[in-house]
Amino acid sequence: MNDLIKKTFIGSIQLIIGLGFMLFAPAWTFDFWQAWVYLLIFSISTGLIVIYLYTHDSKLLSRRLNRIEKEDSQRKIQFLIYITYLVLFVVSSLDHRFLWSNVPFSMVILGDVFVAIGYLIIFFVLKENTFAASTIEVSSDHKVISTGLYAIIRHPMYLGGIVLLLGTPMALGSWWGMLPFVFITFFIVLRLLDEEKFLSQGLSGYNEYCQKTRYRLVPLVW
Repeated sequence: MNDLIKKTFIGSIQLIIGLGFMLFAPAWTFDFWQAWVYLLIFSISTGLIVIYLYTHDSKLLSRRLNRIEKEDSQRKIQFLIYITYLVLFVVSSLDHRFLWSNVPFSMVILGDVFVAIGYLIIFFVLKENTFAASTIEVSSDHKVISTGLYAIIRHPMYLGGIVLLLGTPMALGSWWGMLPFVFITFFIVLRLLDEEKFLSQGLSGYNEYCQKTRYRLVPLVW
């Protein structure tokens, strides 16, 4: 087993175990079918993405394993996103434990659909952009990607993440989980704006791309 496979396998197992802990520990029960379905969608989606990257773009997979930001501003924003991400799951899990919300079955399924669509968007982004690392940086061979979803909006990866996160509280049967979702969306927008500033200064052709592709996150809106 080479180092990339080993690191990816260990990282994937850690993510699944960590997510399972956040879902079931605050709920204090395994009798939480919404969480089991969510964990299944997460595992299948991330597993398929990892398999695709390993077989088609191992360099990008290696880039995705590095999650330490170099820029101080991005480290702060990354921390806020990480904390709010944890809060979203904990609140949703506590919601199940104390029965704060009454989310209809149809809305739970809709939430699962949003989660799946979010991962599908992320897959198309990774398929199109070999420079889509987990951190914001410009490599020596970095070039602007303007095809696929990048021809419509400048930050399709963030759109996929927001769609995924929007569906998460509903998929877990929690209305209260929508509150941390609002905050995490705000922090993602801050990250997006800071990233644009960084790329406009360090990536050749990025300013021209921004002039051509007007919308950052939502087509025809912003």
